[in-house]
Order: sequence, then C-alpha cells, then structure tokens
Amino acid sequence: MSVGLLIFFAVVGAAICAKARVAGGAVVFALVALVLFVGTPAGAGLPGVVSDFLSTVSQASEPITHAGTGAAG
Repeated sequence: MSVGLLIFFAVVGAAICAKARVAGGAVVFALVALVLFVGTPAGAGLPGVVSDFLSTVSQASEPITHAGTGAAG
C-alpha cells in the first residue's frame, strides 16, 4: 500500500471522526496523516518551514510583547 493512500485514508478518517463529533479520533487521524506526510520527500521540508515561520512571528511580535514590560503598575 502506498504512503499516499495511507495519508488519504487518515484524512478521510479524521473527517469522519470530526463529522461524528469524536474529537479524539479526529486528532489521532490528523496526527497520523501529518506524520506520514512529513515522512515523504514532499513533506520533508515542512518542519523547517514551520520553524522559520514561528521564528519570523516571534521576531515580529517582540516589540509588542516587550513594550509593555514595566508599564503596568
């Protein structure tokens, strides 16, 4: 069975669980699909992209989060 088919079934399982309002099952199926996707060559760069994105957001929000330090009293 190919990885693409397993990812497809995991996404379908997550959708079915979400439709049936079984949040735990939907989360598990979504995590399985994500892990399978990251294991493929197409998804191998995903952790690096997420890391870069979070770093950029952190740098952009730094002036906002540090501007209020000591101002409250």
